[in-house]
Amino acid sequence: MSQPPEPASPEPQYPGTATPPPEYPGASAPPPQYPGAGTPPPSYPGAATPPQYPGAATPPPYPYPGAPAAPPSYPQATPAPPQYPTAPPAYPGAPPQHPGAAAPYPGPAPQYPAQAPQPAPFVPRPAVAPDDLDYRHEGSRVHVAAHQRGADATAIGQLATQIPGFLVSFAVVAAVAVPLFGSVVGWLVVVAWLASGALVFHRPTELLFARRVIKLRAPLAEERARLEPIWREVTARAGIEADTYELMVENSDDLNASAVAGHVVSVTTYSLNRIPSSNLAAVLAHELGHHTGGHAWSGLLGYWYSLPGRIAWALTRGLARIALAVASVFSLAATGILVLFMGMFVVAGFIVAWYITIPLVIAPYLLAYAGRLGELRADQQAAALGFATEMAQVLHHFQAEEDAAKAYAAAQGKKLKEPGGLAKLLTSHPDNYTRLRALEPYLQLPR
Repeated sequence: MSQPPEPASPEPQYPGTATPPPEYPGASAPPPQYPGAGTPPPSYPGAATPPQYPGAATPPPYPYPGAPAAPPSYPQATPAPPQYPTAPPAYPGAPPQHPGAAAPYPGPAPQYPAQAPQPAPFVPRPAVAPDDLDYRHEGSRVHVAAHQRGADATAIGQLATQIPGFLVSFAVVAAVAVPLFGSVVGWLVVVAWLASGALVFHRPTELLFARRVIKLRAPLAEERARLEPIWREVTARAGIEADTYELMVENSDDLNASAVAGHVVSVTTYSLNRIPSSNLAAVLAHELGHHTGGHAWSGLLGYWYSLPGRIAWALTRGLARIALAVASVFSLAATGILVLFMGMFVVAGFIVAWYITIPLVIAPYLLAYAGRLGELRADQQAAALGFATEMAQVLHHFQAEEDAAKAYAAAQGKKLKEPGGLAKLLTSHPDNYTRLRALEPYLQLPR
């Protein structure tokens, strides 16, 4: 038997409010009911209306359980999905659009210059060694020496050693020119060849020879800025006009320099950029000693006049090798006969023209000896200009490089091949210890 329903109790009132809850806009259903209760949700204490969210006219509906609700409305408009750039940003003229940005930059858009400056390309600069040279003559008057250049005993010895080669070359040129061009024109060719030696002292020809044959180049502006003050200090101490000689550079990682022909002094890029300026001055003073002693021009002049003979000798050796190779194809007897014939020809040459053949044989050893003397004289020239200590430092550097090469070869299980007895006689430079001993009087070492 069912019981009659009890009368409904009045709805509880929360303190401080007398108004019903506010109507949420955008919802067609009544406010959500709390589970287990048939009463409306409580009002916010002390307030007649719910708080207003910034940037929106009405608060978003809360998704309470049991009532369908629209998704919350965030301040401002719902951002569109990020637009990824399909092309690189256009600079300048418009601010870059970053992917995923929902709003522009705050404030006014940044103004880019009408034309952005292009950065200069990166050019690696070689490390410049310290400048420790004592510039004694900087800005002072240069007292020019009476003798700007000459020919010392070494230069004269080089020229004398080249006389047999010159005679052979003269015979070769005459034997080729006269039959080809006739008596008159042929001898004019011979005279022109004799006069061509003057080109050794012709500066444009020297520069062409240095660039094309020895692969030297003019120094760059920054290289000249480092090289010229050092060179002028060296020439001022020697009493030589600095402009008498042409400075050039060789691209090389070796510590070296050279005196070429009559007016060219060259240094390697390593010497220019890696050694102190005092050591570089010693190297330049050494090369200046070759020029003032006449070693450079006498060596080149002798080489030029002996060149036809060298070419003829190289062709003769080549033909002899070809003949031996052809004879060996046919028979061993033919090869033996050809070797015997060549030996007889050489012996006959020694007997008939011994005054030419014997000097030709010993000329390379004499030239090498003259070259070693020339190196010692150039070292003494540098020491006389006040660079004895610096020249010794350069020689110690050379020796350290040789020792390091030997140690590296030993670590690899190898051994550097050193010149033997006759090969040592053909070297154009004395060993470093010999050069250091020759500098001891200038170093004033205590004994």
